[in-house]
Parts: sequence; C-alpha cells; structure tokens
Amino acid sequence: MFASLDRVGPDAPTAEDVRAALAAILSSPSFEASPRRRNFLSFIVEQTLSGKAHTLKGFTVAVGVFGRDESFDAQADPVVRLEAGRLRRDLDSYYVEAGRHDPVRISIPKGSYVPRFDRNSPDSGQGIVVAPASDVVPPRAVRPPGWGRVAAIVVLGAVLLIVVGVAGFRWTVAPTSEPSASGRGPAVMVLPFTASGGGAVAQGLADGVGEDLIGDLMRFPSFRVYVPPIRTASDRPSTPPFAEVEADYVIRGSVRGDVPLVRVAVQLSKAATGEVLWSGSYDRQLEPGALIAAQREIAGEIATVLGQPYGAINADLLQQKMPAVSSMQSYLCVQQAYRYRRSFSRSEAAPILQCLDEAVRRDPGYSEAWAMLGWLYLDRGRYGDIDDAARLREYDLAFDAASRAVKIEPDNPVALKALSSIEHYMGRYEDSQRLARQAVEINPNDPDALAQLGWRLAVRGAFDEGIPILTQAIQRTPNPPGWYFHLIAVDHYLRDEYPQMLAAAQRSAVGGSAVSQMLMAIANAESGNREATQVALTEMEKTKILARDPAAYLRRAGATDQIIEALLRGLGRARSLAKAQ
Repeated sequence: MFASLDRVGPDAPTAEDVRAALAAILSSPSFEASPRRRNFLSFIVEQTLSGKAHTLKGFTVAVGVFGRDESFDAQADPVVRLEAGRLRRDLDSYYVEAGRHDPVRISIPKGSYVPRFDRNSPDSGQGIVVAPASDVVPPRAVRPPGWGRVAAIVVLGAVLLIVVGVAGFRWTVAPTSEPSASGRGPAVMVLPFTASGGGAVAQGLADGVGEDLIGDLMRFPSFRVYVPPIRTASDRPSTPPFAEVEADYVIRGSVRGDVPLVRVAVQLSKAATGEVLWSGSYDRQLEPGALIAAQREIAGEIATVLGQPYGAINADLLQQKMPAVSSMQSYLCVQQAYRYRRSFSRSEAAPILQCLDEAVRRDPGYSEAWAMLGWLYLDRGRYGDIDDAARLREYDLAFDAASRAVKIEPDNPVALKALSSIEHYMGRYEDSQRLARQAVEINPNDPDALAQLGWRLAVRGAFDEGIPILTQAIQRTPNPPGWYFHLIAVDHYLRDEYPQMLAAAQRSAVGGSAVSQMLMAIANAESGNREATQVALTEMEKTKILARDPAAYLRRAGATDQIIEALLRGLGRARSLAKAQ
C-alpha cells in the first residue's frame, strides 16, 4: 500500500528517486494529462526538491506555469485551482494501474500545491515523505503551453533560449501529448497570432490575445486545446502542426494597425478541409496602458463566440453524423441535449435521455453527461403531466445524477449549472443561486451560465440584478434560446411597459414554448389585439399542464407571489378579451 509519514528518515525517497518517478509518469501513455498539467507537475516537483516548497502558492504557479503576469487575481482567474484538480485526477488514474508498482508515488494533497513523495513500501505498510532540501539541484525552468509574458529561459534537455522583449511577447509552447481523459470533445489548435504594421504594440497584442484565448477556451471543460510545439529551424515538420495532434478545428488570428487604432481578425476553420466556419474582427482604440485590458476583453469575446454551448464549434459538430469514437458520441449527446434545451420539445426529450443514459454507461466518469442526464430527469418531472409523488421521484433522480456530476468534477460549470437548476426546483433557492454564481465565476465566458444565474435571480424577484445579467447573456449568444427572454418580458409587464413586453415575448416564442405563448397572449391583450391574443391562447392550451393550472405551474418554477398574481391577472384579461363578442 501507499502511505507516508510527515518526517524524513533513512528510507525517504532521494531527489533522484523522485525525478525517476516523475520521468516514469511523464513517459507513460497511461498518464493522460494535457501539456499544461505536465508542466504544472514538473514545476511543483522541481520547486519542492530545490527547497522552494514554501513559495508554491496560486500566484507562483500562475506566473511560473500558466504565463500570467503580476496582476494575476486568483478570484477572477481560477486556472490554477481548476488545473490542480484535473492534475490530481490524472495522477489518481495513473496509479490505479500503470503506476501501481512504482517505487515512489507523487501526489498533491487537496488545499495545497506542494507535492508529496511517498515510498511504496508493501512490506512495512508505510512510506516516508521526503522533505524539501535547500541543497538539491535547482529545477529546470518550465514554461507554459502559451505565450510568455516575461523574459524566460527554457531548458528542456538541450538548451533552448527564447528571449522575450519588453515591448512584445514571443511564442513559447510545450510539446503536445495525448489528450486528457476528461477531454471528450473536439480538439482545437490555436496557432500563433501574427502582427503587422504596428511594431511592438501589435506584436504584444497578438501574443497577449492568443495567450488569454487559450486560457479562456480551457474554461470549457470538454475542449482539448493545443498549441504548436517548439521547433528549431532544422526540425520543421512536413505537415502542419494541427495534423500532428489530429485537431478538429484551427483558430488563426492577426493584428494589424498601430496605436491608437488596431484590428484583431480571427478565423475558425475545419482542420481537415480548411473550410472557414466563422470569422470575426475586433477594432479597438488603444489608450496608453490599455493593452492588457484590451487583450483580455478581445480574447474573452472570441472564446464566448467559439466555445459556448450554442457557439460556432458546437453548432458545426451538431451538423455531423454520430462518430464511431465512443468519447465523441458521448460529447455529441451532451450537445444534442443543449440543442433540446432551446425549445424543450417533448418529442426530442425521450431519445436524448436514452442517448445520455447510454453515454454515462459507456463513460461513467463523464461529468457533463451526468449533468445533462440530471437536467432531462428534471424536465420529465417539471413538464410531465404526472402527480406530485411521481414528480418528486423524477426530481430525486435528477438530483442524484447532477450530484454525481459535481462529485466527479467539482469545478465543472455544466455540472454546477445542472445542480443549480435542480436545487431551484426542489425549493432550495439559496443553494441554487450559490451554485449558479460559482458556475459564472469559473467560466464568465459562458453566456448560458449567465442566463441561468439571471433567470434564478429574476424569478425570485431580484430583477435589478437578474435582468442585466440576462441581457448580457442575450447579447453574447447567437440566436438565444427563448427562455432567456421570459423574465425580461415579465419585468416589462410589471413596469406596465406593454410594447417592450410584447417584443420580448415574441423573441421568446421562437421555440414555441407554452410560457412564451402565455406571455404573448397577455401582451397582446394589453394592446387590445384580440385576434393575436386568441392565437396565442390556442397555442398555450395545447400544453395541458400549464393551461389547466397556471398558478401551480408557475409556483413549481419558483416564481414569487408578485409574479404569479400579476401573470394570472393578465391571463384572465387575455381570456376575457378572447371570448368577447
């Protein structure tokens, strides 16, 4: 068995033992960590062996491994915490089988970034942890798989010197490796952004946007994000870098212009065919000292367009046939579930639930599949025409599935969003809002996370906070789902802003939901449009669970008494108008 004592003894692993254990991990095909997490592991091991364990804080790792600068804020940028959790899981998976008999085990205790080095001592039943020693050989410099922000010397076997000028930044990357086990989605290669016409400013912006874009895309947990490996002049491959890792998509970018006006142009294309799927440009007036703020803003906007559930990459994937690779099958089940959640069509629910059930059987460690399965169970309960006991059983199934998703991956925003939704419908509103806020904190580039939070707040009466969040989600989503607009329409109604309510209700009706039809009926009734009111009521009546008892339906959704009473009054007026001769 593996164990350890917090002391140094004669049997403690030596620095050479630990480095041999590290080399065994990094060279094993069973260690499926991404290049960034491999660098992370090497960095903290070497820092500890060199007597610098006391410096291993979130800031140190962010700067030394992930290329962040001295403005790094762990609260705003959780990259170290997220990657540490994934690295722990990578190590646990490695030691289940491939590393089971390794003489030394390397682990990272939760709550710390200082690794433990334990001997595997089956005879004695205990191991001994090596203490940091100041006389150990200093570590190799390890750089992140991104652009460096400060001058760096990277030593990887032979000496490779990359000088980063103070006026700009230069491209440095780690060698590619096999994708992480947690990455079941598409492989995305981010190529170095080019610069022309702007000297040091354009080059600095190009490097900065590229680096931040990589970090922002990594917040979408299923994406496998790659950067090209470092090449010497004599080691240029005959194939493009994205072919070496079998990337599905390639992102290219360029920066043109000079202060004060610069333009960042970006393209997303299919790696196999070169077909351009999306392109965008971002013009910025750069004020003195605004370079870093501009690069973060632009990178966030690009990541939002490409990575969100309704973004360009997932939209393309949904046009493709179901692949033979099981991990991608599971990923596409999740994306199909997102598409279903645009309209909540009952005809689509059953086959998608079956697809997700097969996905979690096939990939029981896939957090997002469990999360979506929980959402489908929730929908079967809240939208099904069933009795209260059956509804609660569906809620329990939903809660168990979403809880399992969070247990598998505590920082997965999809898992947190699903559990937040289920907690809301189970009446635990504070827990629901806390989880929704956590999902936004982890990935502020996901408009769906914003919409979930905004909806939770507004339906509980916190319109002043919830509506601006919903508005932001709508602005950042191409063709937003109809439910994004429901509470916006309600807010207009409570303010007696009937034309604005009608506009929001009409935008919400693209999916044909019964709630959208109810809102349209109310809005049209307030404007005296009897024919339109009748049409909307006729459509609403098709959903018996809402038409039969709208108060109960709204109450199950967690709406406040103010919202319920206002909508019931409006619905009553709409029905009266529709019946009038």
